[in-house]
Amino acid sequence: MKLFKNKTFLLFLPSLVFLIIPLYGLFGTIKQSLFQDGALSLSYYEQLWLSDRFIASLGFSLNIAFLSSLLSLGIGLFITRSCYGYLEKTIPRIIVWIPMLFPHFVWGYMVVLLLSETGVLSHALLSLGWLSDNSQFPILTRDPKGIGIIITYVWKETPFVILMLLPVYASVDPSYYDVVKTLGGGRWQQFINVEWPHLNKVLMETFIIIFSFVIASYEVPAFLGTSYPEMVAIVSYDWFYDGNWEDRPLAFAAMVSISLFILILAMTGFMLVNKKTWRSRRK
Repeated sequence: MKLFKNKTFLLFLPSLVFLIIPLYGLFGTIKQSLFQDGALSLSYYEQLWLSDRFIASLGFSLNIAFLSSLLSLGIGLFITRSCYGYLEKTIPRIIVWIPMLFPHFVWGYMVVLLLSETGVLSHALLSLGWLSDNSQFPILTRDPKGIGIIITYVWKETPFVILMLLPVYASVDPSYYDVVKTLGGGRWQQFINVEWPHLNKVLMETFIIIFSFVIASYEVPAFLGTSYPEMVAIVSYDWFYDGNWEDRPLAFAAMVSISLFILILAMTGFMLVNKKTWRSRRK
């Protein structure tokens, strides 16, 4: 084959070596969750899905991941669409992308400094006389609804959304807007007819990337979360490092379940954004 004659396949070797460790961990996790006393069994998954703690953490994690992803997409799309002319310049673009330079944990700490009951905003409102006591400030960090976690991820992921959308808007021909205006269309018609055909695939891809990261993340929920409800990663960590070794396979089963859910979500998104393409090919 031509691939082996010109030794192009050698270019793939570094990536294959890099994937050995995560693939080994993945197969090891699946094996640990499916085998009990050396025999194939689904008992760990049965225990998992009958666990009230896991069901509560799963609902909480899905809520946090969906809200964080949708808000990041909405805010990022609004900023990109409204400020595209400014974001073409270097300095505004660098300012918008600054949050991407720091880890999620750093922005979680910033949220605590700014929005906690004893944070900067609370003290500012107290000094202005708008609050008589710090206890009147709403609980936005380490709250049971995960508001602080959502704020952290939205703050951190919105620049990533802008990064993904800027090339899309750069590829849109400005003359298309003139055509819509000539036909009497407004801003909404411009968005639907000119921008949306270019945006839908990128938005779906970006949503899946953010959602997958958030639902499986640990550091921000561990720092800003409460003891109940917990995100799935926190529950899995506790089961894995708990003194009871019988709970460790439950941690593996939980992570495999989340991975399967992400895989199904990605496949569904791929099918939705490519449905029109498949229909046109059939015709």
